[in-house]
Parts: sequence; C-alpha cells; structure tokens
Amino acid sequence: MKKIITLLALLPLAVFFLTGCEKPATYQITEGSTHTYYRIKYLYKEPLDKEINAMIQAYHHAINPFDSTSIISAVNNNSNMEVDSLFTRAFNSCTKISEATDGMFDVTCAPLINLWGFGFKNMGAVNQAEIDSLKEFVGYNKVQIQGNQVVKEDPRILLNFSAIGDGYLCDLIAELLERHGIKDYLVDIGGEVMASGKNPKGNPWTIGINKPVDDTLGVNQEIQQIIQLPQKTGVATSGNYRNFYIKDGKKYAHTINPKTGYPADGDILSATVIAPDGTNADGFATAFMAMGREKAKKFITSHPELEYYFIYADEKGNFISEYSEGMKKYFKN
Repeated sequence: MKKIITLLALLPLAVFFLTGCEKPATYQITEGSTHTYYRIKYLYKEPLDKEINAMIQAYHHAINPFDSTSIISAVNNNSNMEVDSLFTRAFNSCTKISEATDGMFDVTCAPLINLWGFGFKNMGAVNQAEIDSLKEFVGYNKVQIQGNQVVKEDPRILLNFSAIGDGYLCDLIAELLERHGIKDYLVDIGGEVMASGKNPKGNPWTIGINKPVDDTLGVNQEIQQIIQLPQKTGVATSGNYRNFYIKDGKKYAHTINPKTGYPADGDILSATVIAPDGTNADGFATAFMAMGREKAKKFITSHPELEYYFIYADEKGNFISEYSEGMKKYFKN
C-alpha cells in the first residue's frame, strides 16, 4: 500500500515534467519561392516547413498550367480529364465568381489573352475575325465537372486558374495551419494574403497597398495606404499597372474583357479587395479590373461581404483613391 501511495504522489510531478518539457509556441517563418515568393508566419511550437511545402507541391500539381505533368495540363491537352479534389475546388470557386460577375471573370479566357500578347504587343495586328474564331471556345459555361471528370463542349477549351491561384493557395495553407490549432498567422503568397489573429507584438497584422506607379521591374514599394486586419481576412490586389497600354492619351491596365474579347476599358489601375477568404478576394479583384469602377461599385452594393480600395488616374495623371465605406475600418492611422 505504501508503494502505491508513493507512486500516486509522484504522478503530479511526472505530469509537470512532461508538460514543462513541451516547447513553447513562438512565431515560426516558412518561406521560399516557386512561381512567386511565399512567406508564412505563424505562432506554433515548431516549424511546419515540410507540411507547407507538401501542400504547395500538391497545389501546383493540380492547377499549374506551366507544369507539363500537372492535372490542368492534362485537361488542357485532353489527354486525361480525371481531376482531384484540389482541382475541383478551384474550378467550382471560379464558376461561382464567373456566375456572380456575369462572365466578367472567366477561366477560359487564355486564348484571347494569348492573341493580344504580353503587354498587348499584337495590338495593331488583332482583327475581329480572329476574336470571333476564338470566342467559339471561350466561356466558363462551356465546361463543367461531372463526377471527377472535366467535360468540355469543345476540346480546344483551355482552363487557367491563375486569377485565383495565389489567393487559393493562401486558403489552403491557412486551413493547414488551423488543423494544427494555429489561430495567429499571416500567409503571404506573392502579395495576396490570408491573415488571422495577432502579430508577434500582439497587434492586428498590417499590410500595405502599393501605389500603381509605372514599374516594369517590379521593384516599387511606395505605399498608398496601410491597412490592418483585426479579424480573419483574405486580401488580394489586382493591378496590371506594370503592364499597361495607352489609348487616346489615357492609360489602361492590361486586362481582357472576356465577353468582348477586347482589352477592357476599365479605369481601375489597382483593385484591392477584402473578403472572408483569399480565393474570393483574388477572383473579384480581377473581375473588378475588367468591370471598371462604376460597375464594380454597383456590384458590391449587393455583396456586403466584400470591401474595395480602388486606385485610378485623373485627367492629369494623378492617382486618386476610392474605397467602400466598410474599408475605412481597416485603415491604420
């Protein structure tokens, strides 16, 4: 009996040593680059580099059109139409955004983008007949997923999820972190962000919106507005001001209108969108670039889950900011 009592008395001490030896949570950083840089900061007891990098690889295997071995490449080549859950989720998210924006966001727009060329280098060579021929197999409603198979109305249809890609990857990594019970994190994939909780100083995470200055080298870091993220939030900026064209003395961002097949005449140089997740923030930021300010603002009146911060140029070339009423609460004074 004495031995039993002695062992029982030692149990609290043993528990103390077991819990006391557990590593304290500190802010970890996992970073690197693939198609763009990624930097993930999170409060946890150990780094999760292997799991995060494995998720990034799975993401690229599913929807990277520049990888000849990816699922999306097989679908675009019509060599294998079977897809996985990561592909299906990306496809379904794109379809919802396309339906909501009446086709101003379209994952089948790649042939038209290729026709005009990078930076619209083929501006003087494109004609209506070429556009009409390509529009025959452009349209998000001409492709669907049945079971785990992609079904196209025309085999020439090409899919490209780049317009939601970085935001989608932010969501996947955020979900991975949350499965480990992590509540404080900032996922930054090429400037698109998913944030939750507090930063190392115990404050909301803060990020900057860059000024849309002409910057072909991509080195501009001049900040237009600093915003803070007090709750779980996705943030994305679409701004092709580094790749623009000039028509009648006015500068336009490099965006194709999927419905007309022509460069969009939208007046937004930079569109930053706050949404509940990174996928929708990224997708709607792209759609608003094609819509232009007035149509985008009208659209958002019926989508209270979205906030916007637009930058455009006035007649003298000065940058003007315009934002939703709800965006003000994110401004860091």
